[in-house]
Amino acid sequence: MTTTTSRLLELLSLLQTGRGWPGSVLAERLGVTHRTVRRDVDRLRAMGYRIGATMGPDGGYRLEAGSELPPLLLDDEQVVALAVALQAASVSGAEVAEAALRALSTVRQVMPSRLRHRLDALSFTAIGPRSDAGAVSPEVLVALSTAIRAREVLRFDYAGGRPEARARPALPRTVEPHHLVTAQGRWYLVAWDLERDDWRIFRADRVSPRAHTGPRFAPRALPGGDVAGFVSARFKGSEQEDRWPCTGTVILGRPVGEVAPFAGDGVVEAVGEDRCTLRTGSWSWIALAASLNRFDADVEVVEPPELRRAFAQLAARNAATASG
Repeated sequence: MTTTTSRLLELLSLLQTGRGWPGSVLAERLGVTHRTVRRDVDRLRAMGYRIGATMGPDGGYRLEAGSELPPLLLDDEQVVALAVALQAASVSGAEVAEAALRALSTVRQVMPSRLRHRLDALSFTAIGPRSDAGAVSPEVLVALSTAIRAREVLRFDYAGGRPEARARPALPRTVEPHHLVTAQGRWYLVAWDLERDDWRIFRADRVSPRAHTGPRFAPRALPGGDVAGFVSARFKGSEQEDRWPCTGTVILGRPVGEVAPFAGDGVVEAVGEDRCTLRTGSWSWIALAASLNRFDADVEVVEPPELRRAFAQLAARNAATASG
């Protein structure tokens, strides 16, 4: 943003407080001359702001009531940031959700057409509690969302996640893009991979879209019909339902109050003052057994037998590690 634009925004923010501002005070606050203040006021008037002025030694400026908003002074990255923030708030389930939708609609009406198109292009689904999503350039987010909206085949280069993979050239991918989501602090693209003939979830920060999109496609039915459930299931290692593929029940030698805060999506029930049951899951039986050891308590497996065998395997591995 240029120095002039930044100064205009600061001047506008001062005038929108509803009070009158002597020109000398504005000049001091902005660190400019009285002449520059007069020029900046004229610029704002030319943009549609109704700014009244009073003459004399104590003269100054005031934003008149009922002024209509002109096109907003936002750059492309700010538009994307605004769309992300307001859309995330609108699906958060908080009391501000309805207000966020109204704010998004209001802001859209006062944007220049070019920025309005970028705002309209960005649509996504927020999954789980809101968190700061990983760094992805606005251009990538808009490109992915635009391809999804237009139902056009997307071609992009996909960088590997591991250090050895990042050292190699990015792999070209061709997909039918269906959903852009934020989950667990990252941006993801849910798409049908045309080469692998299956659904895939791509990290958006590793995607470099090609310049041109491909032909239009007819949308496929996402398994389960719900993108939030589909992504959550894949994160748990499940191909179908939004549940852990390995789920078991144990009795822990700790009070329910010490277990419940750390049980995640597990179900905890008291069976006495110093014991409780916990039903929880993980992506594998070994992973589930290892996660239960974090409670630093005696563990009695209720079911299933696979979990008991996983504890035995884990014990053998740990014994080998300790003796080595």
